[in-house]
Amino acid sequence: MEKAKKRVLVTGATGYVGGRLVRTLLDQGFEVSVFVRDKKKLLQHPWAEAVTVHEGQVTDLESVKKALTGVDAAFYLLHSINSSLKFETIEKQMAHTFAVAAKETNLPQIIYLGGITNDERISKHLKSRKDTGTELASTGVPVLELRAGIIIGSGSASFEMLRHLTHRLPIMTTPKWVKNRTQPIAIRDVLYYLSTAANFSNPVSGVFDIGGPEALSYEDMMQLFANVSRLRRRWIIKIPVLTPSLSSLWIGFVTPVPTTLARPLVESLVSEVVVAPEKNISKLINPPENGLTPIRKAFELALERVNQNTIETHWSDAAAPLAPWQKAQSDPDWSGEVEFKDIRTKLTTAPANKVWECVEKIGGETGWYGSDWLWYLRGLMDRMIGGVGLRRGRRDPIHLHVGDSVDFWRVEECEPGKHLRLYAEMILPGKAWLDFEISSEADKTKITQTAIFLPHGLGGQLYWRVISPLHSLLFPAMVKNICKSAQK
Repeated sequence: MEKAKKRVLVTGATGYVGGRLVRTLLDQGFEVSVFVRDKKKLLQHPWAEAVTVHEGQVTDLESVKKALTGVDAAFYLLHSINSSLKFETIEKQMAHTFAVAAKETNLPQIIYLGGITNDERISKHLKSRKDTGTELASTGVPVLELRAGIIIGSGSASFEMLRHLTHRLPIMTTPKWVKNRTQPIAIRDVLYYLSTAANFSNPVSGVFDIGGPEALSYEDMMQLFANVSRLRRRWIIKIPVLTPSLSSLWIGFVTPVPTTLARPLVESLVSEVVVAPEKNISKLINPPENGLTPIRKAFELALERVNQNTIETHWSDAAAPLAPWQKAQSDPDWSGEVEFKDIRTKLTTAPANKVWECVEKIGGETGWYGSDWLWYLRGLMDRMIGGVGLRRGRRDPIHLHVGDSVDFWRVEECEPGKHLRLYAEMILPGKAWLDFEISSEADKTKITQTAIFLPHGLGGQLYWRVISPLHSLLFPAMVKNICKSAQK
């Protein structure tokens, strides 16, 4: 008789690690279900049709219980580091609800990916990761906690931060923590340990550290990455007065990683993030058959993915922090039914599929089809006040899916060949969308471009009126240049 497939639930399946773990588990023959806030965001993944989807909020006990019913193990890969400014409180609440749901549904095993916390100095981010593990185990359900440091892989926030710092700054002033040791691990090895943990015949409880084969300083990592990238050795000048706060502001300015995400990452580097011998995962799981991936090899693999535009998941797949008035996707009560629109239409002889190709490539390296300096200025202003700015770019330079980030926008709707709607994640006194519709009219193609803004109070209405003159420069040129590019 054929052995029944093991059933696992993956939370955080639209995130960086979760999106890759689902594919790994499916390849290994697991029956996979996922728990997500918005199932539309799964459409970007090729495995979307191969999993059972549960939609809901992890703070809703009944939704979590429904998702956990009947599974043999659940991966807890949730965090709020990039989606909330008060991530510690939210993470504790989420973990508590999940632990209660696991207890009430008799879940055999929780597998949790946390952060290494062996140094006496511990950042707020790492403390929250540690507290999450404690909260998950509070109801007595067996919890296997795997703790990692820096994860090296194409699209990871830590890798993108290091990559852009090294590429853009041949000379840099840095805090003294760049001499602290860290033990990075390749994403492929993280996936190996997680998927192996799901194969245990009996539940396991405990805390284990996972790391790569080398421990080195952050400065050494930058120099190694420069060597792999065939760049000259970087000049690194250490200045003791550079605090994590100042460092994260600088990183937010120089790299695509916004300050809100850079700060907890930088604060974590103040501690030494090295595997403790007594907690080494080798006590429980043997290393991969071909050994752990050396850091140089991890860098090479990540760069290869970047250069080939084949990044499977990206740190920006997670939502950006929003102002209180931007949180709800429905029309807010305070809007008073006020809605501002800027509608531009144009007919072109270019085929509809060519017009769509140009629309789908918008943002990132392609830019915004005219007046890019104004877009750059708006992105710079956004980053200066803590927003994501334009440098976030795109995961794929050609194709878009629901949930993808496009600079400081996110894809909310995407019907290939017909309709694209982007939701603004820049800091605004209201909520904004940019909408494109493509249709046929006689023997021509019609493109309708609509900017929509729901203002927050009087400030939002004033904001729209102040920037309206800029719209008269941006939006006519945009739709015109899209058609011109399509005709080429």
